[in-house]
Amino acid sequence: MRKIISVAVAFGLIFGLSFAKSQDADAASVKHYANCKALNKVYKGGVAKNSKVKNKGGKTHYKPYVSTALYNAHHKLDRDKDGIACER
Repeated sequence: MRKIISVAVAFGLIFGLSFAKSQDADAASVKHYANCKALNKVYKGGVAKNSKVKNKGGKTHYKPYVSTALYNAHHKLDRDKDGIACER
């Protein structure tokens, strides 16, 4: 019984550490854009933090790209605080 518990704990630690490293790698690989003009060259509809956010600012022409890490890096560019940065 002890052996099973120790194996389970070891597996949990290894899995937990590898998951944390992958999240850090995703956050580190996010490109930073200086302003909305630069961001919109790559992501025409802007960047949404998740797929459930709705645009407060009226009609848009493009659908936003969904990425929590990218949104978190550019949340200051979200002027109306609706969860979509640089929407067009």
